[in-house]
Amino acid sequence: MFKLYDISMTIRENMQVWNNKDTKKPSFENTANHEIGQTYETRISMDAHTGTHLDAPLHMLKGGDTIDKIPLDHLIGPARVLDLTRVEGSIGREHLEPFAIRENEWILLKTRSSFSEEFDFDFVFVNMEGARYLAELKIRGVGTDALGIERAQPDYSTHRTLMSNNVLILEGLRLKDVPAGPYWFVLAPLKLEGIEAAPARAFLLGS
Repeated sequence: MFKLYDISMTIRENMQVWNNKDTKKPSFENTANHEIGQTYETRISMDAHTGTHLDAPLHMLKGGDTIDKIPLDHLIGPARVLDLTRVEGSIGREHLEPFAIRENEWILLKTRSSFSEEFDFDFVFVNMEGARYLAELKIRGVGTDALGIERAQPDYSTHRTLMSNNVLILEGLRLKDVPAGPYWFVLAPLKLEGIEAAPARAFLLGS
């Protein structure tokens, strides 16, 4: 019997957003309700990088693929949750090497960010050496529970290193209640055309 883990953020108006910027907070506008008509309807306004979201190469690479160009078969497959909750600062090669990461895996990084619903300005991120190592291993994608894979690197070196080596980037996971280990992974970004990212629902199936 498999256990299903929903590892997605709940989208709400008061949720954590990048740098706590008001301009990035989603808003819900009620456009019809049962008091004025027969239906209840809502208009949603939000950034493509809200909550759990998948970045497409266009986000950082000029001429890169848009979110609708990412093949669906790249979004389903084996994954591993790595417990990095004791890491401070950044995740480097030395933190990743002990896990014997394999080609074509999705690697999901569980850090202290999963244990708070507030934006952490000092969140744990993947440094350039960590990104280079993951790219060398030819993993399918890397996911983090922070709202960014990197924090303040010059020239967005972590994003660019991963994206230029066909490694997908997923940000904003919720891994608090997920034990470290292997899983079957399902990622379903919204089918949006011509843009650089999409909010997504993500699931893990484990024993």
